[in-house]
Amino acid sequence: MTSSIRRIFFSEVMIWIIFGAVCIISIWPLREKIKLGIDLVGGTYLTLEVDTKKALESDLVKKLQSVDSALKKAGLKNTPTKMIVNDVLQLTFSDVNSLQSALSVLKKEWQEEATVLAKENILFITHTTAMKDRLSDDAVQKNIDVLRTRLDRFSVAEIPIYRQGKNRIEIELPDVEDPQKAKEMIGKTALLEFRLVYQIASSEDDLLFDLEGEIPNDREILPGEKAKYGDRPYYLVEKYAEVTGKMLKSARPGLGGEMGFDPVVQFEFDSEGSEKFYHITSKNIGKNLAIVLDGEVISAPGIKTAISGMGSISGNFKSEEVKTLALLLQSGSFVAPVSFVEERQIGPSLGEAAIKSGLFSCIAGFILLFIFSMVFYKFSGFLAFLALLYNLILLLAGLALLQATLTLPGIAGIILTIGMAIDSAILVFEQIRDEIQEGVASKIAIKKGFSDAMAVILDANITTFLVGVVLYHVGNGPVQGFAVTLMLGIVATLIASLMFLRSLFAFVIKNSRKETISI
Repeated sequence: MTSSIRRIFFSEVMIWIIFGAVCIISIWPLREKIKLGIDLVGGTYLTLEVDTKKALESDLVKKLQSVDSALKKAGLKNTPTKMIVNDVLQLTFSDVNSLQSALSVLKKEWQEEATVLAKENILFITHTTAMKDRLSDDAVQKNIDVLRTRLDRFSVAEIPIYRQGKNRIEIELPDVEDPQKAKEMIGKTALLEFRLVYQIASSEDDLLFDLEGEIPNDREILPGEKAKYGDRPYYLVEKYAEVTGKMLKSARPGLGGEMGFDPVVQFEFDSEGSEKFYHITSKNIGKNLAIVLDGEVISAPGIKTAISGMGSISGNFKSEEVKTLALLLQSGSFVAPVSFVEERQIGPSLGEAAIKSGLFSCIAGFILLFIFSMVFYKFSGFLAFLALLYNLILLLAGLALLQATLTLPGIAGIILTIGMAIDSAILVFEQIRDEIQEGVASKIAIKKGFSDAMAVILDANITTFLVGVVLYHVGNGPVQGFAVTLMLGIVATLIASLMFLRSLFAFVIKNSRKETISI
């Protein structure tokens, strides 16, 4: 081992070399570790329509389930018969006095949300126009939030999801390998419900025959999963579920079922769900409880004991299906179902020629920066260029670590931070020059130059970082992508300019035969 290599090996610079090598390994191959946005490589374009009427119906169901407790709290013991007909909640009372008392209580309870009218012995409850608009807007916005969670769990993939008109959502999926799988995940409502089973039959007609053609208002018939052999079963279940997937605290894939090693989804309720689930299971031991997913009964186990807190969902699942279902349940169900109204593949908006032009511009820019650094700051300029390359490696490693998608605005953020990195180096160099011109020794001048310039560099970068934080929180899609690359670039700049570059100078001064440094 030569003396030069030995000096490098046992110096502080060696730590930076190892760290840089780890970063390079983490981003290689670059194309696989950093995804490109839809403006660079194209992708799939989808338009969804939200069935906002279902959101209104869901709110009426909540009101239906809260009627008894509201009346009981007001001291009324005569509970009505409840049903929902054509977006109207109808409460039928046995006597007029109870109806009038309930009218007074419910008008006060829902004065800003619903209109309560009485006719004979029935109360008719409908949403106000303002409440309808609010519920519809909330349904679209909450569906967008659910989609963001499903498609971009870390909020850095730059998947544009935005609202179009009153009840439509547009999604752009960049560089998607399996559009059909993404579409399946997007299209699932993932509404999980637990409903009591009253009757099971091999066909819907058999159930209707037993019911003499009339289904009670508080019940409905749902299909079960198609069996491997034979037809699917049908279930007569309660119409409105008190326990739903919205009360889940967590959901994860696991093993269970009858054999103990079948793929299942293990779930845990929050405090409200645990209380309600215990209440249902404790009062219905011996009955079946249907686990309903998007209107289909996937299993209906018997209730053997009161259950609280945790459970599992089993069915004819494959391992990949269990993982997908767990993710969907964890991300939350749609407030209202969605349907696909448009689907098309789109090519890159910039095109391959523009990508090549962008790469050429970056290379040309680096060459010009190298020439500028060498002409104005000589050997110190070469060290600054090494710090610039190190800065870029750190930035790309950060993007790969966050699994970010790189788009044109993101590239703009990278270019901006490169400029800021050069600016930081110039501030340090000019400070060092001033110290040397005053007769200060190079070693002391370098130390003083870095310490004096640090306050200005930190001030400029921290204020810019705060702007990036604001952009990230108020923006979405490409704006967030720009903010992420800007913030990562600032962190990389501070590390490269204030720490890595200083270590290079210290190493050169310590191992140089000259007492001065070329700057």
